[in-house]
Amino acid sequence: MFRTVVKATAAIAVVCSVAGAGLVINEEYAKANSGTNDTTPASVVSSGDPFTGTKKIRSGGHSVNVSCSGSARGPLVMLMAGGGEGLDNMAPLQKSLSAKSRVCSYDRLGEGRSDKPQGPQTINDSGHILTTVLDRVAGERPVVLVGHSLGGYIAARYAPDHTDRIKGLVLLDATIPHLTRDMSKTIPANATGMAAQLRSQALAVNEGQNPEQFVIADGPVRSAGRIPVQILKHETQYAQVPQYGPALEQMWTNGQNEWRGLSVKAKLTTARGSGHYIHTDRPDLALKAIQKVTEHAAHQL
Repeated sequence: MFRTVVKATAAIAVVCSVAGAGLVINEEYAKANSGTNDTTPASVVSSGDPFTGTKKIRSGGHSVNVSCSGSARGPLVMLMAGGGEGLDNMAPLQKSLSAKSRVCSYDRLGEGRSDKPQGPQTINDSGHILTTVLDRVAGERPVVLVGHSLGGYIAARYAPDHTDRIKGLVLLDATIPHLTRDMSKTIPANATGMAAQLRSQALAVNEGQNPEQFVIADGPVRSAGRIPVQILKHETQYAQVPQYGPALEQMWTNGQNEWRGLSVKAKLTTARGSGHYIHTDRPDLALKAIQKVTEHAAHQL
């Protein structure tokens, strides 16, 4: 989710994405995608803007940084990084997917090279930005959303209202639907030490104390119909909070199970050997899940 000054592995899965978590940006990819800096307003075309590299588009008076690669026909894969992370976080995954798919990613407001938000952001605000980006790069193509952590939360909230366009979802350890409620129950208010720090920071981040000023609201999972949904969760993440570790793991698992309500075709899988950064720890599993959903979406064309 979001970067933090708390140097605790246990905090990473719920509250933050920490610099130095083992992710190395692919320099060759970054150079190949230096692209142009286009601020032309978005417009809908049949196949979307076929640019390769990076561009900045306008949305609601803001500049949004977008990266696209690959030239294959069929569904567009849109990668959505976790909070505190720019699109570079998923660059290696984008490069791998580009061999067989058209793939894009973008920096949400407050992240990477996009503008900063002018105030608190809600799911509706983030949804508006995502719609603008998809209008520009996808056009009338069907879209598969792939979201890690907070990016997964936003993708899962967005899809039910846009089933005309969103034809598949892959959630990589997505932020759970009722994180404020569940964190408050799992770690009591009288907790001390690292557990207390984790609890207080999770609640503060959810209230909007994060780079995106995004308010992560609890809420029920709404159905997106029969679209294919692959949900991958980490194997272990909370060893450094031994007193509450098992309860936190169960909380996270229960939350991932809630996301199964997105579709009758939703499948939940544990990514063995993975922490919160599944696309880094087990890129093979992330790639397989995305390709499976993309192929299924393509068959619906």
